Amino acid sequence: MSPAHTFTLQLVLGYVAWLLCYRAYIGPRLKAMDRISAHRAIATLHSFRFFGLVFAMPGVVGPHLPDSFAAWAAHADLATGVLAMLALLAWRLRALFWLLVAAFNLVGMADLLVDYYHAIHAHLPDMAGELGAAYVIPVIYVPLLMITHVAAFHMLVTPPVRRPAALAATGASR
Repeated sequence: MSPAHTFTLQLVLGYVAWLLCYRAYIGPRLKAMDRISAHRAIATLHSFRFFGLVFAMPGVVGPHLPDSFAAWAAHADLATGVLAMLALLAWRLRALFWLLVAAFNLVGMADLLVDYYHAIHAHLPDMAGELGAAYVIPVIYVPLLMITHVAAFHMLVTPPVRRPAALAATGASR
């Protein structure tokens, strides 16, 4: 199998594995949380996106990793990670928290989509070995990041489900 086919297969299987994990474990857990706690959990995961700076580390990635991919991926990941950290720091200031949650999810998803665009145009799957130690990021980490961005956007645009305990607390009867 060619390196491009292997890379693509691993990327697809990364999505399949994380979707199965999300459906069985992560999704139900997030749904059981209040919205702020769920978004804080997602922000905590994305706060580690500073790790994307590895794409700009000579010796970690190969010297022929296309700069059109590496520079954007490194800096947009850093921006997403910082926005996620700021959201975590601002969680008690609700308006700022929600603004930062929306910001890190918008920046983060745009980053991943632009990374895919750059990777395709730079023929990155044909030279996936240039990712070096960072190979694990697009194959294992990126699928989880994309899935949690989609989950975050879904939670942001759907009205919260009122739980029986919340109904009882407001004095409403069933």
